[in-house]
Amino acid sequence: MKRFIEYLVEGALKISGSITSITILLIIIFLFKEGSGLFKNPVVEEGYVLTVNRDNPVEHITSFQIKEIYDENITNWKELGGIDSPILVFRFGDLENYFSPEELGQEYENIPQCLNTLINREKNIIAFFPELYLPKDFSGKQIAKEKISPVDFFGGKEWYPTAQPAAQFGLIPLLLGTLWVSIGAILLALPFGISVAIYMAELASKQMRSILKPLIELLAGIPSVVFGFFGLVIIVPLVQKTFNLPVGETALSGSIVLAIMALPTIITVAEDALKNTPRAMKEASLALGATQWQTIYKVVIPYSISGITSAIVLGVGRAIGETMAVLMVTGNAAIIPHTLLEPVRTIPATIAAELGEAPSGGAHYQALFALGAILFLITLILSISVEYISNKKNK
Repeated sequence: MKRFIEYLVEGALKISGSITSITILLIIIFLFKEGSGLFKNPVVEEGYVLTVNRDNPVEHITSFQIKEIYDENITNWKELGGIDSPILVFRFGDLENYFSPEELGQEYENIPQCLNTLINREKNIIAFFPELYLPKDFSGKQIAKEKISPVDFFGGKEWYPTAQPAAQFGLIPLLLGTLWVSIGAILLALPFGISVAIYMAELASKQMRSILKPLIELLAGIPSVVFGFFGLVIIVPLVQKTFNLPVGETALSGSIVLAIMALPTIITVAEDALKNTPRAMKEASLALGATQWQTIYKVVIPYSISGITSAIVLGVGRAIGETMAVLMVTGNAAIIPHTLLEPVRTIPATIAAELGEAPSGGAHYQALFALGAILFLITLILSISVEYISNKKNK
């Protein structure tokens, strides 16, 4: 009977592990499947067309150039390799500026013919309108019919997912915002975290350690939104006043909040590594005449370096994956940051802020899944690094 129960428990554990592994694998497959769908979407908003006069020599316009044209930052066809003439920007809502209600028809049935006439008449026009109104005998020229490319996503410098006629899905500002905040957080948390870990493992009395340990564990249990409120009320005004900034919601504010949140992870893992140093090694060092600080510096830390490094990497992972607190204190601005004193937006914050508003199955929706895939790859690399560093010592 006892043997049967053991087999039953063993089988239950195998089934549970298999289900968990398959579930994780399916989640990863779904994530990458939805993310890769971004590159099947057209550059111009789906259901719309972008057209020019048939005599216009310009054959190709990038997604970014389309945005610049409709933002009136590009105003001459010469800038796009065409003739030296001003660009006439046309949106579908401008139709009544060119045709009377009688010409458009009582039920607007003449719109396709009117559009065809307008594009043939205006040599410098670029027209953006619903594909529904594209005439069957259209005599103009459609441009920007290609799909969104990986270059547009991985090399894009702007994130405007709702821009018309061409949305901008540039990864660079979000990736740099994530790295700025995460690197700043770990640079702030590392000295304090390692110092506290050394103090608790080697210097603190048993009574002091019994007080600090629960406090640090309590810090780890505080919800991230509470840290966000703390940062918004305390850290943000402090940063604004200290550096005389127009706003305090900056990458530095996010780094400080994340540093506080990463401290429990760093302290706990590093302290465990330091306490695993064999007692005989420390006693041998002291017996040879080394002081306590020399023993810590020359024996304990080198012996525990793998565990300390793992603590650092796990702290970075904690910082990179944080969402709510960062969303509240970093300004949520999808721009390329140059210093820690500028507003930024991170990848997790972007997903949290925009996923509820993105139409299911659309380019914006799939772009957010692509961001999730990028975040998964970053955390995977960190996890592999932790595993490698942890096992390096035993090789």
